[in-house]
This record gives sequence, C-alpha cells and structure tokens, in this order.
Amino acid sequence: MTKKISVLVGSLRRASVARKIALNVIDMFPEGYEAEIVEIGDLPLYDFDYDDPAVTDKPTPESYTRFREQLKASDGVLFVTSENNRTIPACLKNAVDIGSKPNADVAWMNLPGGIISHSIGRMGGYSAHKNLRLALSYFAMPLTGQPEVFLGNSHDLIGEDGKLNNESTINFLKRYLDVFCKLVEDNPRDKA
Repeated sequence: MTKKISVLVGSLRRASVARKIALNVIDMFPEGYEAEIVEIGDLPLYDFDYDDPAVTDKPTPESYTRFREQLKASDGVLFVTSENNRTIPACLKNAVDIGSKPNADVAWMNLPGGIISHSIGRMGGYSAHKNLRLALSYFAMPLTGQPEVFLGNSHDLIGEDGKLNNESTINFLKRYLDVFCKLVEDNPRDKA
C-alpha cells in the first residue's frame, strides 16, 4: 500500500527556496511513497469561532475542512520551512493552528512528522526548526530526532534550474528521508 506524505511549505512565494527544496525532496522519496505539497496559502487566519458549536453565524471555511481531511488521510507530514524573524512563517503557524482543531478531531494527532528548515544565512533556520518542533510537541506527533536538517546558505544550494546542486546535501537529505520513512513505517496511523 502506498504511503501518502503531505508536504507543507512554510513560504507562499512561488519561487521560494523552501518550495524548491520541497520539490527536490519529493523526487527523493523511495518507491511506495507518494509525496505532494499541500497548499496552505488559501487558509484564512485561524479563528476559534469557526469551530465553536455555540457560534452559528460563522461556518467553518471549506478550505479548513479540506486541509484537515488531507492531513488525516496522510501517513506522514514533512515540513519544509524558512525562518522569518527567528521563528516560523505566519502561514505555517496558521496551518498548525487550523490542524489543531476541533479539539475532538485534531488532524495532527499521531501523524509522523519531519522538519527541514533553511535560511540564506549560516544557521539554517535553526530557530524556525525549534519553534515548529515546540508547536508540534503538543499533539503527540512522532517526530524525527537525529539527524536534524538545518540547511544554511540555502540559496547557494539551488542551481538556476531549480535543482539542488550540492552532492553532499543531496546525500544528506536522502539519509534524512530514510529516517523519516522509517518513522512513518514504525508509526502507522489508523485512518478509519
């Protein structure tokens, strides 16, 4: 049975480095995996009124429902994110918050996850990585441990063709995917 992986990109810009990294990584998944980017740019800012049964004049946006269902149908989620102002981009935090509700049906629960962070500086999105890990720790999500992926000077890792151009980075990401895929296989979800 094919394992479905949702890839969330922490950048809305079409030409972002995060999106380019994600597209490269999607091509590295082994046979038996189907990874695709789940777009988060059309998700309205999270408002609990959408999920509060006592509020009847604010229906839950269809984009929330679609996003939550995509996550619940996934065997794993891979986050690929840049760092904005020493934390995760607002679009990604919004997606985390939307997946965290309603309380009785949290899309993140028991969903194996991995994180690839990057920055154009040398720190590789370290703060974003750690902030995202902190936000996800609330949901009993199995997360990859070591190795952690912080891609520094990331703009130099992508060629004009949009492909990763550094062999050691490519090999490192393949090893990371081996760890991530093992986590997914060791933590099957009950998607019934």
